[in-house]
Amino acid sequence: MATLSGAGSVFEVAEAENEEVLAYSIGKPKRRRRIRWWRFVVLLLAGAYFLIPIYAGIKFSLQNVEGHFSFQAYRALPSAPGFTGALTLSFQLAVATMIVSTLLMVPTSIYVHIRLPRLRRVLDVVTVMPIVIPPIVLIVGVLGAFPEWAKASPYLLSFMYVILAMPFVYRSLDAGLSAIDLKTLTEASRSLGGNWIKTMWRVILPNIRPALLSATVLTLALVFGEYTMASLDLWTTIPVWIVQFSISADGPVQVAASMLGLVGTWILLIAVVSLDRSQSRRSHRKLGTL
Repeated sequence: MATLSGAGSVFEVAEAENEEVLAYSIGKPKRRRRIRWWRFVVLLLAGAYFLIPIYAGIKFSLQNVEGHFSFQAYRALPSAPGFTGALTLSFQLAVATMIVSTLLMVPTSIYVHIRLPRLRRVLDVVTVMPIVIPPIVLIVGVLGAFPEWAKASPYLLSFMYVILAMPFVYRSLDAGLSAIDLKTLTEASRSLGGNWIKTMWRVILPNIRPALLSATVLTLALVFGEYTMASLDLWTTIPVWIVQFSISADGPVQVAASMLGLVGTWILLIAVVSLDRSQSRRSHRKLGTL
């Protein structure tokens, strides 16, 4: 250390060494992260609101007459009177509804996004109407206007279910189409000689596959849970069968059918999401190896 001349220089150096040096940071001061406890409370209450009834229903369906644990209700479900026919009819209506809604909404959504983007707001309003209008109003109007030969077919319900599923299908497809550069992909495909059918099948649909799968699962869940239209149209689907099945005969069988439909829809949704993620990971790996 260099020596300092002058009186009091040694003391000045000692005082300077004892002084605290303030550290200045260039960036913004760090703020402590506040834990907002009310979020956890809301999440806990919402989880309890949904999970406690499901737990009670599953527990009740897994008990026999004596109150012991048993799969008797689930084993008796396939042999219950009318269950097989109701399940078959619901599955047929679900398949028909998914096909019709896909063929109707996918080309319409793509065409509006490419050619008529100003009509998106109009479609937003139109597709919300099935939520505003009660299903009982729709089915009463259809039954009063359609001829007898049309009302004699159960597939009239599938066309009504297409209307009910339209808000969910359109919202899913609109979100999927908005997430991609649709105009650039379409122009690139057309410049390479592809027609509209090839462009839609080989370019657009693979890019909106998650949205399409989400729309399909939502449509399936809607068909397997709709009661009002099927009941007024006098067709026994799964929800109608659950209500008509005498509770005095075997209550756990009713609850088992409800829980099977609910949990089955969840499993199907999880499987669809997992399948889409695995396929997207494989495609990313293939692109990485190129």
